[in-house]
Amino acid sequence: MKKEQLEKILSKFKGSEGSFPFGPDALAFKVMGKMFALVSQNEKMPRVTLKCVPADGEVLVSQFESVVPGYYMNKKHWITISLIGDLPKEMITDLVNKSYDLVVAKLAKTDKKQLEQTM
Repeated sequence: MKKEQLEKILSKFKGSEGSFPFGPDALAFKVMGKMFALVSQNEKMPRVTLKCVPADGEVLVSQFESVVPGYYMNKKHWITISLIGDLPKEMITDLVNKSYDLVVAKLAKTDKKQLEQTM
């Protein structure tokens, strides 16, 4: 999957906002101020870091060479995926959806209500 294609997918989630809080090398995607994806910007091998269920992360890391524990993140709850690796596009898209859903599920009730009201 190409980095630009991934960023387009990430930007289409309800309430998604992209920003560079860590500098120009990492584009963070947040919903209601909570990060659900981090896309590397200036690397030969583009990567995305996503939130995941710990058990799923362990399985993915053990089965796919292109998946490692979250780079610069909590290694239990985040995974980093090389976009030029052995993980199919469909699986990356599914993991992106799950990351967004995990973050939204943990939002405060007021934030969830506000998110529901956004266009």
